[in-house]
Order: sequence, then structure tokens, then C-alpha cells
Amino acid sequence: MSHRNLVIITKIILFYSLFYIVMKAIVIFGEAWLIPNLLLMIPYFILAGIGWMHLKRDDYSWWYVGIGSAVIILTRIYESQFSLWVQQQVVS
Repeated sequence: MSHRNLVIITKIILFYSLFYIVMKAIVIFGEAWLIPNLLLMIPYFILAGIGWMHLKRDDYSWWYVGIGSAVIILTRIYESQFSLWVQQQVVS
């Protein structure tokens, strides 16, 4: 794949991470479970920080794209199960 595709995918992951952080913050202020949502935000804070550094340095990496894609996919698959499990651990 070309460098142009790498730049585009990196920006998509960065913007998705920022969107996810904002979405979870809105959900938390909407009286949702605090601890599970904060824990789900952590990987996206990391992805957004690394993506921002890549964007500012104009230095892109396929490692970031691969790991970012894996985090997004795994989070989407296991988000509800993880939230429920964490909330049960907090309550009990």
C-alpha cells in the first residue's frame, strides 16, 4: 500500500479515537456507568496521543495502523461484555 493510504488510515484512526473519547464523555455525563466507560477510554487516549504525534511529526507507521485497527475492532466486539463485567466487579 502507498504512503498516501498510510496517512489516510492514520488520520481515520486518530479521528475515530477522538470521536470515541467525546462519545464516552457524553455518555458518562448522561449518568452511565463511570468506571467501565473510563476504562474503555484509556486505549483511545493512548491512540489519540500517538496519532497526534505522528501527525505533527509527519512520520507515519504501519505499526500504529495495525495496533489501532486491532484496538478498535476488539473494543467494538467486547465493549458490552467488558462494561458489564467491570460494573459487576465494582458493585460486588
